[in-house]
Parts: sequence; structure tokens; C-alpha cells
Amino acid sequence: MTAETHTAASPARIGVGGPVGSGKTALIERLIPVFDKRNLQVAIVTNDLVTKEDAERLKRSGLIDPARVLAVETGACPHTAIREDPTLNIQSADELVRSYPDLTAVIIESGGDNLASTFSLELVDYWLFVIDVSGGDDIPRKRGPGVVRADLVVINKIDLAPYVDVNLDRMVSEAIEVRDGKPVLLTNCATGEGVDRVMDQLVHDVLFV
Repeated sequence: MTAETHTAASPARIGVGGPVGSGKTALIERLIPVFDKRNLQVAIVTNDLVTKEDAERLKRSGLIDPARVLAVETGACPHTAIREDPTLNIQSADELVRSYPDLTAVIIESGGDNLASTFSLELVDYWLFVIDVSGGDDIPRKRGPGVVRADLVVINKIDLAPYVDVNLDRMVSEAIEVRDGKPVLLTNCATGEGVDRVMDQLVHDVLFV
């Protein structure tokens, strides 16, 4: 089973990956109102190891119809369900597309994983990888597959850089270098700073609206 081929007339399937605590769910919470403001329809599939914690958080948020949020309990390493065998995620995304034919996008959030986490292109049309400054400014230099291969890298929690002794300018320049110029954007999801730029990038690269 594979994800349906994305065109301008079909919902984009967008993966959101990154380490535990980097701000994946916070970014999605900030993106939902931006979709709404632009009259675009979104649904969410979350992944957690043995809980539905992230899905329940989104359902309680008041930001989205709870029926538009589905949860996958991976029961194994998080990357297994988004890369090696994405069947459960594909089925969940397909269910949302059938239930809501007006969707612009289905966002598929990985469970928190390490820098080696990547998405199968059978599952998503496009994927972004969220890292944060509290993990250290050496993250790009480590050249993890998530940082190198993602369509978009988001560096979150930029407001914390002075407090965790991170050289943000160097972190950004090294991220751009290891990604051969592919986009790198900065966010502070606590305040919403930079989220509109992430949305602009999604519109340009994959939403086609």
C-alpha cells in the first residue's frame, strides 16, 4: 500500500519528525490556525510508542475538530511506523482523506526519535525535521539523516540560544551547509515567531495553493 500521488487537487501528506522535545506538536499547534486563516483544511495523524498522548493534546486544544485527529500507537521504535512499515500511518491518512474530501493536507507527526529518523516516501510527499537549540549547536555538524535529507529543517526554541550557550548564527550556517542549500527556517513556537514562514514554505513546496 502506498500513499496516493499528490497533485494540486489532492491533499498533501506532510511528515513532521524530530527528537523528543524539539517542538513537533507545538509547531503543529501553531500551524493549525494558520491553515484556518488561509482557508485551508488540515487533519492530523500522530504517532506515539504506547500512548495517544499527542493526539489527545491536539484534540483538547480547541484548535481543530477532534475527529480530524487520529492516533497511531507504534509499539516499536518510532521510525519503524514512518519508514520501515508505514502501513498503519497510510491507513490512517487514507481514512481522513475519505472522511474529509475538502482537505488541503494531512500532517503526520512522528513519535520523538533521534537524528536518524526519516520518512518513507510511500507515506509522505514532503517532510520536515524539527530540531531545537537546547540540543546543542553541533546538531547540524553531526549530519544525521533527518537533518540532511528532510525537505525542510526547522530550528525551534531560538529564544533559548543565549541561555544554553548556543551560537545560533553558526548553527544555521552549518545546517545550510550540510543540507546543500535546502531550506532552514527558525521558529519560537512558544510565541509563534517564524511559523508563518514555515507555512509559506509549505505552500511553495507542496501545497500548491
